[in-house]
Amino acid sequence: MRKTIITMDVNVVQMTSIIQDVTRWLKEKAGRYVCVSNVHMCMETYDHEDFRQVVNQADLVVPDGRPIYWAQKWLGAESAEQIRGYDLTHAICQFAEANGKSVGFYGSSPEVLEQCVHNLKQQYPNLNVNYAYSPPFRLLSEDEKTQIQHAINQSHTDLLFVGLGCPKQERWMAENKDQLECVMFGVGAVFDFVAGNKKHAPRWMQKTGLEWFYRLVGEPGRLWRRYLSTNPRFMLLLLKQKLARN
Repeated sequence: MRKTIITMDVNVVQMTSIIQDVTRWLKEKAGRYVCVSNVHMCMETYDHEDFRQVVNQADLVVPDGRPIYWAQKWLGAESAEQIRGYDLTHAICQFAEANGKSVGFYGSSPEVLEQCVHNLKQQYPNLNVNYAYSPPFRLLSEDEKTQIQHAINQSHTDLLFVGLGCPKQERWMAENKDQLECVMFGVGAVFDFVAGNKKHAPRWMQKTGLEWFYRLVGEPGRLWRRYLSTNPRFMLLLLKQKLARN
């Protein structure tokens, strides 16, 4: 079941149901992609119709941000749960290790990627990491795109984590879905958190929906414009949606 939040269709899921979906998809040997949604992504879908299609056509859209989870609840999805990208990454790695599935990583910088893989291997010693690549920070040529697709398929990666940031990673997954044979997860800054380059907000801030404020304090120069342009509009548009339903 999906619940539309403003213009973004978000699945009402639990971690167990996600693992069930992934298990089924892996048997099909076809490209699939999962979006990890937050307020920023929601407003990107509102502002850009083409991006709205990218997200709403994903195989799964999970509520990573606390406000997205609250919005699902507020709009009537009583069974909704928050699925943080960090927790999803660990759950998928645990699943992969237990079931002999391979994982891959695409995005971030070489240094962050190396540390991320190292830390996961420390926690999951039998995890098969078949692919890890940090693409250049520029537009890729068609030949480069084809080479990357070929490399991922040749690595026999089952589960691919994509860390390019929103909206770039969602567009990349949608563009490559038909050429790849793996399940992709757009996890944003999770590589940095796993590598230890970024710290999590205290649990009480996560539960009260203040994780954005914690990140803003840590990266004001990069995030203040985003939060100023997204958070107030999100609240107003969600209120408008709720009133229209009553």
